[in-house]
Amino acid sequence: MQSKMTIGDLSRRNVVCIGEDLSLKEAANLMRSKHVGSVVVIRHAELGPIVTGILTDRDIAIVGVARDFDPQTLRVADVMTPEPVTAHPEDSILSVLQLMKSHGVRRVPLTTLDGMLVGIVTFDDVLQAIAEDMQMLAQAIAGERKQESRLKV
Repeated sequence: MQSKMTIGDLSRRNVVCIGEDLSLKEAANLMRSKHVGSVVVIRHAELGPIVTGILTDRDIAIVGVARDFDPQTLRVADVMTPEPVTAHPEDSILSVLQLMKSHGVRRVPLTTLDGMLVGIVTFDDVLQAIAEDMQMLAQAIAGERKQESRLKV
């Protein structure tokens, strides 16, 4: 990873969002149609969407289904994690990984200082960036070995 790279550089700006008043079934259908494991719960404000929670597929399974609640009657607000861990786009990748570790989360919405949603980053996004950097390191080592073998007489 580039030393100046921030978490905002890895984030996705096209975030799937949902309101608190929708049913769990509607939320699950949206997650399925968008092929995502979570949705950011927002409320609309003058300046843009404000993050009020996050709902994951695990939340739906553990709280909504495993406890024999009717997903037709439960609302997103009943199951979501309110006031989720958030980060700012300028934060370092390492600091966000530390946040994920300390709070036991894999997804972190990115917000402005006043709470407006600007993106989301997942553990998988960070892992992919690290894997790409490791591949570049391996290629550099292989290139160095190739260069050394050409110099041997």
